[in-house]
Amino acid sequence: MNRTPIAVLLAGVTGSGKTTLAQELAGRGFLRLSVDEEVFRANGRYGIDYPEDSYFAREKAAVETVREQARTELKSSRDIVLDHGLWTRPERRSWHNLTLSAGAFPVLVHLRIGYEEAFDRLELRNLRADANALQVSPEALHDFFARFDAPGPDEGAVPYAVDSDQLIQLINDLRSSRRH
Repeated sequence: MNRTPIAVLLAGVTGSGKTTLAQELAGRGFLRLSVDEEVFRANGRYGIDYPEDSYFAREKAAVETVREQARTELKSSRDIVLDHGLWTRPERRSWHNLTLSAGAFPVLVHLRIGYEEAFDRLELRNLRADANALQVSPEALHDFFARFDAPGPDEGAVPYAVDSDQLIQLINDLRSSRRH
């Protein structure tokens, strides 16, 4: 009998810690799928190798590539973690449905953060030039917070207020409870 794979779907604004958590889960056997890294792989550096105003079109193509990767890996019984913000309810619903259709157990994790903490993290991140370090201005961060639609109670999101060990245990408990 094949085991049901897990799809950890991260919801959080820029700077909330999605990549850090996704990297921790990757160290525990999850395949990390990153939209930002796919944009970087296909297009280079934001604002340097392509104009900033073309990011969203490039991101859209990267999301489709990552969706196909997710579907393929989940159907192969591989656990994944999606390193992408899932800022809106329709996005979260779409990824939830994709994971279910691939035979996986979706777990939505909400990474909460306040503006000041996100700003402090981004000041440090803005000094880097890697795929996970898109430059974010204070104005853009305000815009991001205004546009982020936090998961509602009906979405069953797990608030990330625990360490990765506790999150893995919670995921395993959720998966076990669904079997009974």
